[in-house]
Amino acid sequence: MGVQDPSRRPRARYDDRPLSDCRYFRSRIIQSVTTTALSGQLRLHDKFRISALRLGTEGVPVLVVDNFLSKPEILIDFAADHCAFEGVTDTFYPGTRAMAPGIYCFAIRAFLGQAIAETFGLSAGGVVGELSHFSLVTTPPDNLSVVQRMPHFDNTNPKQLAVLHYLCGSEFGGTSFYRHRGTGFEYVDEARNAPYQRALNGELANQGPPPRRYICEDDALFERTGSCAAAFNRLILYRSINLHSADIRPGFNFHGSPRTGRLTVNTFFYYR
Repeated sequence: MGVQDPSRRPRARYDDRPLSDCRYFRSRIIQSVTTTALSGQLRLHDKFRISALRLGTEGVPVLVVDNFLSKPEILIDFAADHCAFEGVTDTFYPGTRAMAPGIYCFAIRAFLGQAIAETFGLSAGGVVGELSHFSLVTTPPDNLSVVQRMPHFDNTNPKQLAVLHYLCGSEFGGTSFYRHRGTGFEYVDEARNAPYQRALNGELANQGPPPRRYICEDDALFERTGSCAAAFNRLILYRSINLHSADIRPGFNFHGSPRTGRLTVNTFFYYR
């Protein structure tokens, strides 16, 4: 069964942009037209597989979905033909991004809502917000900020979930999860945030910043607890509080094209 446009649109998180941001509103107009063309085309793959993992000593849950969509190439075409990728300055993401169509978020909730609820202990109908972007890693190691050279967490709210859909091959690297050696934390919620920041800032003050590279394995400050390899049309879900980082290794292709680069769809769901 294909996903149709919902009669009641999910709450978007984009509407605080200023009216002067013409590129933003142009992209919304384009997407309102092209999303209609996607209606009914996002279907579950007939060889869809799903598994739940528990990583590290704290047993953080990660949901892995293989063969998610029957025709994921549709999304690549959409990103290449209709999206204007822009540099990211307000997040940990080392690259460019462009808005994904709203129908994509609806497809995730329609196909995976119950599995998500069971894995993370959330209400299947409890989504109160969502945000989704196509993303491309385009920042070479020499240009990384200090925080981009370490594992990070996206938010301290355990009811915010991150969804990563690989629209690229395994050669582009997957995602790893980490434990901070100094505190033993594998996730950082509101209660842990202040002690984590104090410990990490103290370590950086004493040892200096990490080298200019993407972390892909253990180092002096962090220990890797698990890894999910990239695979075309694989989707992984985890809490945004988890310490994690992309596995970007030497020889990586930092190409900025959706057809040849590390294209993913990065989505956040906010639960009540």
